[in-house]
Amino acid sequence: MTHPFSLSSFACALFAALCLNFPATAVAQGGPAAVGVETVEIKTIADTVPLFAEVVTVREGTIASRIAGTVDEIMVLEGTAVGQGEMLATLDTELLDILARQAQARLSEARAGIVIAETRVNRAANALARIEGLRNTASFSTSRFDDAQSDLFEANGLLAEAQARVQTAEANLAETRYQLDRARITAPYAGIVLEVQINPGEFIASGSAVVTLLDVLSMEIEASVPSKYVSVLQPGQTVAGYTETGVSLELNVRVLLPVEDTATRTRPVRFTSSDLASLDRLAIGQSITINIPISAPREVLSVPKDALVQARGGWTVFVAADGTAQPRTVQIGVALGDRFEVLDGLTEGDIVVTRGNERLRPGQEITPMTGSEKG
Repeated sequence: MTHPFSLSSFACALFAALCLNFPATAVAQGGPAAVGVETVEIKTIADTVPLFAEVVTVREGTIASRIAGTVDEIMVLEGTAVGQGEMLATLDTELLDILARQAQARLSEARAGIVIAETRVNRAANALARIEGLRNTASFSTSRFDDAQSDLFEANGLLAEAQARVQTAEANLAETRYQLDRARITAPYAGIVLEVQINPGEFIASGSAVVTLLDVLSMEIEASVPSKYVSVLQPGQTVAGYTETGVSLELNVRVLLPVEDTATRTRPVRFTSSDLASLDRLAIGQSITINIPISAPREVLSVPKDALVQARGGWTVFVAADGTAQPRTVQIGVALGDRFEVLDGLTEGDIVVTRGNERLRPGQEITPMTGSEKG
């Protein structure tokens, strides 16, 4: 049994399928096309050259013991992350504890000596006052008066000596407490332990290396900038950079070091960036590419790169004017991220089509939609 299927029936079915798969604006002949638009704007740019830089640290060094002693315990290993003030190692404090108790006892003894000396001073002063009160009487004795004065001078001397002993005892106790405190070796800043240089039971001298500590919270980027470009850079200036994996970074010039390499004629420039903290597995020596400005900033007209359509005669941009798409031949300059410099063909404030422009015809009616309207 055969099924009649005419050519006209097939054509109707094909047309219906096409209508279902194309947007209404394409089917409705002559209807305005909905397009995305953006504005031609003035941008401030500077010509740049890419330079290789590397991640450096502001602080990396050896943490040393401030006193001599025997290593009692080590709290860290290579790779341990520590915070500021966190314990790295301790020295044996048994002898220091004994010395601290001795110093405390001597201080108590010296303070008791002050009490005794003050009592002697008061007694001698009272005796002298009594004899002084007998002056101009038959009971007054010059020799006894002289002896009383001598006793008072001696008592005051003993008091001064007792006060000096207290100061000495206080200094001895402070020294012992200092050593006890320094027996606890702590991290002066937060970082990562790169190397442990002591072992438990080992006797170390004052100044001996304990660990090598890398400050991971104060990382910067250093680039060797050709001296002919240094004049364009200023502290606080913002430049762009990116990692080997393409992650963009915003860098700020911190300092231009006044040192020039005579072989390469470059100068070291340090950059800071809050973006470094968000990078995964950041390491000292990691490569960073920085776009260094080589000219003074200038203002240029810019157009979104999505507005550019390749035409036979060059680049074309559709400008939204009076509800229609008007083609303009443009001359473009350098790339500015997601925009291009415009050398000719557009003016500031022009509304250009950035979505749907590849299907437009010159003079076609359009319905412009901004970014917020496009959803």
